[in-house]
Amino acid sequence: MRLKDKVALVTGAGSGIGRAIAIEFASEGASVLIAELNEEMGAAVADEIGERAAFTHCDTSSEEDVQAAIASAEERFGGLDIIVNNAGVSQKDWDTTIAVNLSGVYYGCKYGAEKLAATGGGSVINLSSILGLVGIGAEDPYVAAKHGVVGLTKNFAIAYGSRNVRVNCINPGWIETPMTAPIREVEALNSQLQTQTPMGRYGKPEEIAKAALFLASDDSSYMTGASLVIDGGWTAR
Repeated sequence: MRLKDKVALVTGAGSGIGRAIAIEFASEGASVLIAELNEEMGAAVADEIGERAAFTHCDTSSEEDVQAAIASAEERFGGLDIIVNNAGVSQKDWDTTIAVNLSGVYYGCKYGAEKLAATGGGSVINLSSILGLVGIGAEDPYVAAKHGVVGLTKNFAIAYGSRNVRVNCINPGWIETPMTAPIREVEALNSQLQTQTPMGRYGKPEEIAKAALFLASDDSSYMTGASLVIDGGWTAR
């Protein structure tokens, strides 16, 4: 097991990519704290995983909530080795999108990296997007926030590299999650996105979870400040 005896905190793990990451980490031996705003969904994932998981309510736009979640992971499982800043929304409202998608990641990095450094090191994994690398001509708050996540990743990687804390991000493409469901329901747009993707399909949350496992494990021991693109070739066009 690649994460045996490790403790991981995953935000926004009630569905989609976060859920898949939490399940993958637990299957590889980690204890996982599900930090989720939706209590019903978060508790359901914790129950699904079983004794290796617990749920805590967390609104990542709240600095205090993120600090509390980090403290809760240590209290419940006796330590903290991995932090996945995954929680995100897809809205046109600037304040909400920036608060969750960018400020929430900042809080996770700020308090999480310091906690990991104080206890010997660990891995911080931020979820950005292909829209953190390119523009799309719409969804301006989302694009701005995800570009910001890439910048935060690089900055914290530099700041904490000498303290044995690795900070990387994943840039998923079009993945089959509740967030992309409205897009997939519009036939013309759904067809266009699949045509634009060289592999001709959407990705699965489990495919992103495998990348997160790599970044969380010792397999990526000399990797920090990197953006790992998993998009079926969409940004290669």
